[in-house]
Amino acid sequence: MPSRILAALALLFLLLPGCAPKIKIFASQATEPLKEYVVDGEGEGKVALIHLRGFLTTQPARGMLRSQPSPVQELVNNLKLAETDDQVGAVVVAIDSPGGTATASDVIYHELTAFKERTGKPVIAAMFDVAASGGYYAALPADWIMAHPTTITGSVGVVFMRPKVSGLMDKVGVDMEVSKSGRDKDMGSPFRPSTDEEKALFQAIIDDMAGRFYALVQEHRHLAPADLETVKTARVFTANQALSLGLVDQVGYIQDAFAKARSLAGLPEDSLVVTYRRDLYPDDNPYNTLDSAEPYKPNLLGVDTSFLMPPRAGFCYVWEGGVTR
Repeated sequence: MPSRILAALALLFLLLPGCAPKIKIFASQATEPLKEYVVDGEGEGKVALIHLRGFLTTQPARGMLRSQPSPVQELVNNLKLAETDDQVGAVVVAIDSPGGTATASDVIYHELTAFKERTGKPVIAAMFDVAASGGYYAALPADWIMAHPTTITGSVGVVFMRPKVSGLMDKVGVDMEVSKSGRDKDMGSPFRPSTDEEKALFQAIIDDMAGRFYALVQEHRHLAPADLETVKTARVFTANQALSLGLVDQVGYIQDAFAKARSLAGLPEDSLVVTYRRDLYPDDNPYNTLDSAEPYKPNLLGVDTSFLMPPRAGFCYVWEGGVTR
């Protein structure tokens, strides 16, 4: 049988509905409601486990065959369920994110703060691989911040990223003609180098947005002046370094975060830990993140093609070293 016929039959076999669960092509769509699943405990009362992961943005994650809500939308969806359930006494937000756009990070901070004010339910932040920049910003409203022993956190600051193609255009002999209404209308244009005045204007914006970040860190963490100056360098820290600086309250594991949540909420030591998903997964557990929102990564049957997308300009609370994970 010709090889192309065999390849076609193999593809058809993979796309059959009966085979779909193995590769999750036909997994539940974002239009289906979230459902509650127990991932730990067997006693009375509940702790809600919410995952916050990937690049933080207000844009939905679009794949070839399915789409998922943005990390911001999914967090709010989860918080609504935790708020309306009287059995939920506390929330654990499991963070694995290098940060994201400044606005998305700030919206998450606002939503977690408002949730606490409306419900009085304690919130615990549990950091995994990376909880840097906007990922740390999102943890600030928590009543208790716990880092995994191998967590990387910090990167408190702002970065303004924009592509520049003026050098390439010069090489290929292409020019861009711009008509504008004001002197600074095209500031930050990728088609020409920035002027010294434009660089100063952008730096003023960055300093203003960074100032907000620093103020919130100090409001929630009450750092010593010398430690705050260290944090302002925007470097990243290990879990133990962050603990020494006062950026986190504890170094431990997810079970320690559950124990702290149960304690703060006055729940039994074996109370349930529940999470919200659209799909049922056999042998579910707290480390399952399959249903949580993903960063935007265009894909063809699971092949990540995000490297083909050009970078977008924007002000971000993000650690660039963690974006490529």
